[in-house]
Amino acid sequence: MSVVITQLFNGVSLGSIMLLIALGLAITFGLMNVINMAHGELIMVGAYMTYVVQQVFTKYLPMDLFDYYYIVAVPLAFCVSALLGVIIEKTLIRYLYNRPLDSLLATWGVSLILQQAARSIFGAPNVAVTAPSWLDGGLVIAGLVFPYKRLFILFLVLVCMTVLYFYLDKTAAGRRMKAVTMNRSMASCLGVSTEKVDAYAFALGSGLAGIAGCALTVLGPIGSTIGTYYIVDAFMVVILGGIGKLVGTILGAFGVGMVETIVEYSTDASMAKVIVFVLIIAFLQFRPSGLVSVRTRSLD
Repeated sequence: MSVVITQLFNGVSLGSIMLLIALGLAITFGLMNVINMAHGELIMVGAYMTYVVQQVFTKYLPMDLFDYYYIVAVPLAFCVSALLGVIIEKTLIRYLYNRPLDSLLATWGVSLILQQAARSIFGAPNVAVTAPSWLDGGLVIAGLVFPYKRLFILFLVLVCMTVLYFYLDKTAAGRRMKAVTMNRSMASCLGVSTEKVDAYAFALGSGLAGIAGCALTVLGPIGSTIGTYYIVDAFMVVILGGIGKLVGTILGAFGVGMVETIVEYSTDASMAKVIVFVLIIAFLQFRPSGLVSVRTRSLD
């Protein structure tokens, strides 16, 4: 029973990490139909912003305040990544709508530029981010240890999902975003500025990527390629869940996390990724729209 509970927790933990990474991608991919290959580098930006905040607290503030650096780093990572997303959208993405291959190549170029910029600023080797002391250790229940770091990521995902739900369902800006997702031309005819909605959506998705990067710093060292490792899994989760459906993204993330953890227990990490990838391809053969289909008012 202890092994089963441990594997279930590991699956939920892995799924929460995938969900946090895929949330921003689901917004930009589902709303704007833009394949953003630079999403992984926006995760990297959030991770490096956490490192910068840690260095500032270490050098310029009393050590008694060090444990509070992470509370400052999370919103700062969101804001910096969101601002960078706005710049990318206004200077590049805006001119490549309805041109998926061009947007893919352009954002891939942006990702290479951001990676090289990170190497030039922080160096090629990975850097370590020291987690706050309140994330050390774990919660012990019936002899099982649940690390505080993993529990914190679960809590962070829950907060992000709650805020995102209220934003999309309870605010005028969120409802405009949902309207554009359902039918862009009709929303435009009714007076919705689709350009502003696209800019806000890209900023929101980029900001969530920054929070994901901030969360990844508590799990290990970070480098210029930290986002590249997760970008394929993020696209896989979004496609499996159903493009444009956040509920599907949630189901896809936790489903992939659970299956990959169970398979990895009996094989190894590389084989587990291969098996999960094959299972997703087989599933999409029977249900191409993903786990949750998008309801739209557009006519085929």
